[in-house]
Amino acid sequence: MIRIGYDAKRAFNNTSGLGNYSRFVISSQLEHNPEQEYRLFTPKVNTLFKDFYPATPTAQVVLPQPGLQKRLASLWRVFGMASTLRSHQINLYHGLSNELPYGLTRAGVKSVVTIHDLIFLRFPELYKPLDRLIYTQKVKYACQQSDHIVSISEQTRQDLITYLKIDGSRISVVYQDCDPVFHQPLSPEHLQQVKTKFNLPHSYIVCVGTLEKRKNQLQLLKAWHQQGLADAAHVVFVGRKTPYAAELENFVQQHGLQAKVHFLPYISFQELPAIFQLARLFVYPSIFEGFGIPIVEALNSGVPVITSTGSCFQEAGGPKSLYANPADATALGNQMAKALTDEALRQEMIRAGHVHVQQFRAAHTAAQLQQLYERVLQK
Repeated sequence: MIRIGYDAKRAFNNTSGLGNYSRFVISSQLEHNPEQEYRLFTPKVNTLFKDFYPATPTAQVVLPQPGLQKRLASLWRVFGMASTLRSHQINLYHGLSNELPYGLTRAGVKSVVTIHDLIFLRFPELYKPLDRLIYTQKVKYACQQSDHIVSISEQTRQDLITYLKIDGSRISVVYQDCDPVFHQPLSPEHLQQVKTKFNLPHSYIVCVGTLEKRKNQLQLLKAWHQQGLADAAHVVFVGRKTPYAAELENFVQQHGLQAKVHFLPYISFQELPAIFQLARLFVYPSIFEGFGIPIVEALNSGVPVITSTGSCFQEAGGPKSLYANPADATALGNQMAKALTDEALRQEMIRAGHVHVQQFRAAHTAAQLQQLYERVLQK
């Protein structure tokens, strides 16, 4: 029997992108390939995620052993994992977040690594020098040592070829879906409860993502304000704040928009689908992403999407979403006005978006990953 090991640190501890991806891959494999055995390696388990995967006798969570391993759990995950994998008789180990532990080749363990993006190389000015150095070394080592590389988009695949000179034959694009909670329409009662809880306006544009410079939310506000769209739709931001959020708040105050712009904190996956489904429009003006899972969440929620040209956005958004240069507030504003006022266009965007996201479903991507694993094991 094949026994797959996963780097499950982020699956059990992260609420955002890398955690969502890790949970998606692991739960998809457990559901669609239950005949295999799985070991989920993590230095700790946050109580938020202790029950995230379906109960199965073939899957076990592996934590560091009491004593030195537990006290030095971060080092165990990087330098002690090879011996742990060998003791658990792991056939193949999948690093789900840009890195692999040291010594897998010597331990005789085949490996696959998922690379999400190379933003730290494309936009080095957005990162501290030390962080950039650490990220670069981790990704380079993982790509050199792995038997195969998974990229989450064609954009990331091309960046790996361009920036790190990776042979394209070693890289496979496997997309991801959003959490299944976004797939189903919610009842009017549930929608009303969430609307009341967060005091949401009747008509609003939603933007989901960490409030940071790369996400470019200030451009959304400028475009919305320039077009005079405040009466047509408020703006609702959902995401963790960084120092960049002060720029958004200053813009709101300078233009007297406090009643029309709303900042929500972290929203649980039980409530976030309602935030999407209640929205008139989803706008994602990010400068660059590895994939852009909030776009997929919005399309699954039946919300028209406007996002940026370039990067991976058309892969996620599909042919009928609207796109604008992230540096051009006028172009973005024009697209927003069009999507808010043309009901026939809105309905076509919703219909086409639903068709487009079917390719990201877990049954499809799990089959792709399984075929990849089998190819690697046969080498």
